[in-house]
Amino acid sequence: MNGTLLALAAIFSQLSLLAFGGGNTILPEMQRQVVEVHHWMSASEFSALFALAQAAPGPNLMVVTLVGWHVAGWAGMLVTSVAKFGPSSLVTAVVLHAWDRFKDRPWRRIAQRGFVPVTSGLVAASALLIAKASDPSWIAWVVTGVCAVLAFRTKIHPLWLLGAGSLIGLCGFGQ
Repeated sequence: MNGTLLALAAIFSQLSLLAFGGGNTILPEMQRQVVEVHHWMSASEFSALFALAQAAPGPNLMVVTLVGWHVAGWAGMLVTSVAKFGPSSLVTAVVLHAWDRFKDRPWRRIAQRGFVPVTSGLVAASALLIAKASDPSWIAWVVTGVCAVLAFRTKIHPLWLLGAGSLIGLCGFGQ
């Protein structure tokens, strides 16, 4: 168990420092580590934990805590949470001070413009990874596509989309 906790701490500390543009940018690497490298769960289990974390109120990256709990119980939950949120919080505090100090420098605006496409690409990769692991049938792919278009093109509240997805699942479609 100690080896597993150390591995969780190492993985999530590294991911903590890589989460530029929000937590969802690290989902592909998180999934790769816990599914492909360490075989702690299947891709569909990871996808289910991600869906549960997104449906629950609270922080966007609650999936980190759920992965820790799934892998190593309460100790894993604590280790992954501290490892994921601790290092990035410390770095953010230091960088924020410097960011404010250099607010009028031209390189700061250039850096900000460079972060946007990188962050967008990482979020898109996360979406594709979760969709691929979650969609076992063509109906599920259609539901994913329709939800993505509706979320992007309309002002429908995401809870309506989640509710519709639940009804589709309860009716047995997508299996």
